[in-house]
Amino acid sequence: MQHYLATYGYAALLPLAIVEGPVVTVLAAFLASRDILNVAIVYVIVVFGDLIGDVLHYAVGRWTLRWLAVSRGRWSARLRRRVGALRAPIHSRAGRMLLFGKLTHSAGFAVLLAAGAARVPMARFLGYNLLGTLPKSLVLVLVGYCFGRLSAALQSELQIAGIAGFVLIATALVLLARRLVDPRDSPGV
Repeated sequence: MQHYLATYGYAALLPLAIVEGPVVTVLAAFLASRDILNVAIVYVIVVFGDLIGDVLHYAVGRWTLRWLAVSRGRWSARLRRRVGALRAPIHSRAGRMLLFGKLTHSAGFAVLLAAGAARVPMARFLGYNLLGTLPKSLVLVLVGYCFGRLSAALQSELQIAGIAGFVLIATALVLLARRLVDPRDSPGV
């Protein structure tokens, strides 16, 4: 993914942010810390990509769950009742639920589908998602950017530590080899 972002830049960033926002955000911000991408443009694109992904989840919840609830079958009546029962609580708590889903990432998928199935108005849905996406994306951009700056600052120290580690391991191997092949242990000497 990092190679894809470095090679294709902003053109690759939007589709990747739609599919896997948090990981791509951190990687793109890391590349921005290395002056490969612009951090402000990265932030705008990942926010936009995250919102597009949320709208796609909402659409799946709105039209697919409705289609499943209307289709024939034993479980469709049960699904229709459950979706209907959840509609009022989701509408009354849409803001809190959407922010919770956005900030806990693991619950986000279910919350977005439920909002679509409950037919939360799109303006309300987008408003709360934007309210959750802005700080979440900012934190992820800051993590990636700071990690990139820190790794650049520590690069020479890491190289020295790597060389020192190599010298220590090589010395230990030489001493071990000498001990195993000690000339005093040879017969006839």
